[in-house]
Amino acid sequence: MVVVHIPDGDETGGRAMTFIETRIKDLHAHFPDLNVPKDLDAFWTDVLAETRRKPLSGTRQAMDTPLLGVAAYEVVYLGIDGTPIHGNYLVPEFLGKERYPCIVQYHGYTGSRGMPENFAHYLLSGLAVFSIDVRGQGGATGDLAPLEGGQVKGWVTRGITDPHKSYYKSYITDAIRAIDWVLEQPEIDPARVGVAGGSQGGGLALIVSAVGGRHSFAVADIPNLCYLDWAVFNTTGSLTEIADYIGRYPDQMETVLNTISYFDNAVLADRIKIPVLVSVGLKDTVCPPEAVFAAYNRIQSQKQIEIFPSHAHATGPKHVRTVLEFIRRQVF
Repeated sequence: MVVVHIPDGDETGGRAMTFIETRIKDLHAHFPDLNVPKDLDAFWTDVLAETRRKPLSGTRQAMDTPLLGVAAYEVVYLGIDGTPIHGNYLVPEFLGKERYPCIVQYHGYTGSRGMPENFAHYLLSGLAVFSIDVRGQGGATGDLAPLEGGQVKGWVTRGITDPHKSYYKSYITDAIRAIDWVLEQPEIDPARVGVAGGSQGGGLALIVSAVGGRHSFAVADIPNLCYLDWAVFNTTGSLTEIADYIGRYPDQMETVLNTISYFDNAVLADRIKIPVLVSVGLKDTVCPPEAVFAAYNRIQSQKQIEIFPSHAHATGPKHVRTVLEFIRRQVF
């Protein structure tokens, strides 16, 4: 973990602030103008109603794991369009508790839910885990949402001209329904459920916290989905797909930028009411600090940000401990 302290004028002893100190000070003062849709509240009210109206129809089946004392299950529940969403549900039964806190884990772009062994640090910390495959990407989950127009490489331009048909809407509602599924499980204490993820997963952790996930804390590492109308033209990750789409269809630019504004964490961040841990790398070009701080600075709830001056799209070697200590303060 890199702890970055920003001294005030008295603490510098009269010396000039370093580049990093100045950079971080400027980022904490970064409040860019945002494109806020006039019907944002109505949109998310309708989306949440749709999300909760349809049954989860979840199933779980025991699966093998080399982790001793851990109950592991293959889970399938339905997205709002009937897409089967796949995940792994892990319970640290070796602790002999009646109820456990739980982390709902979202993976990065093109990734998958991973293997049970990937979450041993959570399990050994007393946490159950539910890790899902984001629709259409590198795991077992497909995508049954109708595609009424073209797209470029990747997934995020599916339905990009209509927020109601957008890929973002689909996978955000999948993420919310993952929380709802966890809350139904008899082993889980519903008052001690949190969400976590990095990059795409960090963006999901923030947005479900803003728009109505029924959980109590969030860990958003190097999060995506922040300050989107800027990030589309200034980043090197999944948002380049949207820039490519606009390049091919420049007459659609205003429509596309309007669509993504409904899913922008910078626009939605002031709705977050729960404790949040965020991380950022100052050399990141995938989820740049200008985008992350545009969202982080607008969070009004208890919050903490870990800043890594020499890192790009990654966190430091001790960050896992920082995450576990943050979670422990929320659930134990």
